[in-house]
Amino acid sequence: MAELTTAIPKGSVVLVTGLTGYIATHVAQELFSQGYKVRGTVRDPVKASWLKDEVFSAEHAAGNLELVQVSDLGAPNAFGAAIKGVAAIAHIATVSNMDPDPNEVIPRTVSGIVSLLRAAAAEPSVKRFVFTSSAGSAIMPVPGASGHVGRDTWNDAAVQAAWAPPPYDASRGMITYMASKVEAEKAVWKFLQEEKPNFVLNVVSPFTTMGTVLHPSHARGTAGWVSGLYKGDTSAVSMMPSLIYVNVRDVAVLHVAAILDEDTKEERIQAWAGPFNWNDVLAILRRLYPTHEFVGDLPESAAISVTADDSVPLKLLKKWAQQDGWKSLEDTVRENISSLL
Repeated sequence: MAELTTAIPKGSVVLVTGLTGYIATHVAQELFSQGYKVRGTVRDPVKASWLKDEVFSAEHAAGNLELVQVSDLGAPNAFGAAIKGVAAIAHIATVSNMDPDPNEVIPRTVSGIVSLLRAAAAEPSVKRFVFTSSAGSAIMPVPGASGHVGRDTWNDAAVQAAWAPPPYDASRGMITYMASKVEAEKAVWKFLQEEKPNFVLNVVSPFTTMGTVLHPSHARGTAGWVSGLYKGDTSAVSMMPSLIYVNVRDVAVLHVAAILDEDTKEERIQAWAGPFNWNDVLAILRRLYPTHEFVGDLPESAAISVTADDSVPLKLLKKWAQQDGWKSLEDTVRENISSLL
């Protein structure tokens, strides 16, 4: 196969923010496989030492991985040192502690992305920028949701709900997180339109991301929901009974393609593979582990039938991963559970 033309030269340094995160580690892995170096931001380099000692020990030994400290995403000039000399940026870090208080989440999330965009615009070496948004920026992921997501479809209902008067009880954490992604992504497109930076910008918006887990710490989020179900814990999945899945490797390939593909510019890429509910996952688990005793089926819920144009992501998966279509739910569940058990 002929070598693909890339928007930045192989061997270039790519800044990946929030490198300890689930998606970020896979994006770094894909960048290494494509011949790039990674500078990853972390809150605490000591606590994040597992990245260089365990997950990417070979890459670190080869001098292809560097960790830099960014303690507060929303601090002024937070990325000033981290951004020097990088050819591209994948901004994956976000405030994801599920704090229900919008005052503690939304302004920090927005100021963080705007600060990074300004720093990137002032750094001549930066040629490409990818922002990780969320399907929740476009739709409210509730059972029975329908319609079609276009370029200007926004989950404004989440923003309105997040800013409703207190009390900010814990049940509002997910709404506040989604609202932060709405406001952050809007800020990204506003910056692009008004500031007209010299770099190319794309957005990748994943839905429920599952698949191979590279480190046990990632079992705290959606990547751990399948193993929780395997163990009989339905607390997490019962809160979101119907969803749309996507394999984490597909999400990683799309991030890297959005950096490297010269023809992909100003795209809002919805990384959505297909709708599912947790009874679908239970059925797969029962086939994979026929001697294991599982919980009974959960109450049925209406599927999410929202659609999005997937012509761009499918083209990129074919071009950059030689893959026809999205990874299947069965493969995703198998990869997820086998990497955790």
